[in-house]
Amino acid sequence: MPNIYFPNLNLFFNINSVAFQIFGISVYWYGIILTTGIILGTVLASYIAKKEGLHPDIFIDFILYDIIFALLGARLYYVVFNFDYYRENPAHIFNIREGGIAIYGAVIASAIVALIYTKKKKVDFWSFADIASYGLLLGQAIGRYGNFVNKEAFGDYTNNLFAMRILKSEAKWPLSQNILEHVQTAFGAEYIQVHPTFFYESLWNAVLLVLLLVYRKRRKFSGEIFMLYLIGYGIGRFWIEGLRTDQLLLGSTQIPISQVVAILSIILGIIGIFICRKPNNQE
Repeated sequence: MPNIYFPNLNLFFNINSVAFQIFGISVYWYGIILTTGIILGTVLASYIAKKEGLHPDIFIDFILYDIIFALLGARLYYVVFNFDYYRENPAHIFNIREGGIAIYGAVIASAIVALIYTKKKKVDFWSFADIASYGLLLGQAIGRYGNFVNKEAFGDYTNNLFAMRILKSEAKWPLSQNILEHVQTAFGAEYIQVHPTFFYESLWNAVLLVLLLVYRKRRKFSGEIFMLYLIGYGIGRFWIEGLRTDQLLLGSTQIPISQVVAILSIILGIIGIFICRKPNNQE
């Protein structure tokens, strides 16, 4: 019996979130996929750095400093905006193996680390950020498949071409009324049918990466690629976040915090483009 099924594409998957065990400790596919994304993103950034005249090791060194802070930022973001739960369960704050990280927290933390790192290395931050954007997009495109194997971060009910069915018994998040009203029966079991938002975001990031790679030779100033990343990713995230049913909400409102951050990143990117268009910053 498959635990993931794409009925309109006739695709079946039976995926265990645990890849293997070492001395009784489970190693999850989620961590393997995220690590793969980080490694390949760093390789891409290092390759482009060499093309841009920077020593490729600068990004390898950076990721060694950044990875812990990025993880802490991702966890802190999740805890802060899910504080009602962690206020009642403070011991769970440090139990990252139960899940609960957010990419925006990692990006914000990484930007802060990059500011400090480039200053110490005497490297132009904006040129560094431009190159890092390519690696970040590749890492994000790959990393989203961690949500796929975990059967999480899905959207509301849909019957579009990419509609995804997950065993109802394995759904990790509270299900909306709309989802519950469209429970499907297949293979002798009950499935929920939802938007595969992990796929939407991965595809969006991959397309954005290709577009920015094509545009690389045409960039007009240092920082432009990074600003376009903020705008492009913000647009995609705002739309995709609206489909999800597991949003972190802003305080007691029903406003998804990631949509707020997405809007802010779009605004920041647009403002940054105007600010960076200064004669002494032109390439």
